[in-house]
Amino acid sequence: MRDINEIIVHCSATKPTMDIGARDIREWHMARGWTDIGYHFVIRRDGSVDDGRPVSKIGAHARGHNEESIGVCIVGGVDANNKPDSNYTIVQLNVLVSLVARLKDEFGITKVTGHRDYSSMKACPCFDVKSLLS
Repeated sequence: MRDINEIIVHCSATKPTMDIGARDIREWHMARGWTDIGYHFVIRRDGSVDDGRPVSKIGAHARGHNEESIGVCIVGGVDANNKPDSNYTIVQLNVLVSLVARLKDEFGITKVTGHRDYSSMKACPCFDVKSLLS
C-alpha cells in the first residue's frame, strides 16, 4: 500500500442540474488520454458515494500532490452560467464530512485540503475545506 497523508477535496465543476457520477467522470478523464478517473471517490447529488480509482493506486487530481493523497470529488460547483458556486446539497456535505472522517481514521491522515489550496487559479471546490472539516 502506498503512503497516504492527505485528502484533497475537489468539485466536478458541473451545474446542480447535472446528476453525474464516477462513470461519467471516468469517461471524461479517459477521453483526455488518462488511464482512469483521477479521483478515488465521487459524492453524487443524492449523497451516494461512487468508487473511483482504487485507493491503492496513485490518483490524478492535484499535480504534485497525487502520490500521497486521496482525491474526493463532490458533484456540483458551478452555477447555471458556469461560475464557481458552492451549490452542494446538505446531504452531500454531510456525506463528505463522514467520508473524510472515515478515511482519516483508516489511513491516519491529519491533512485535509481543497484543490484551490494548491492553485490560485482554481476555485475548486468553491468552499473553505479547512473550516468545514476541521
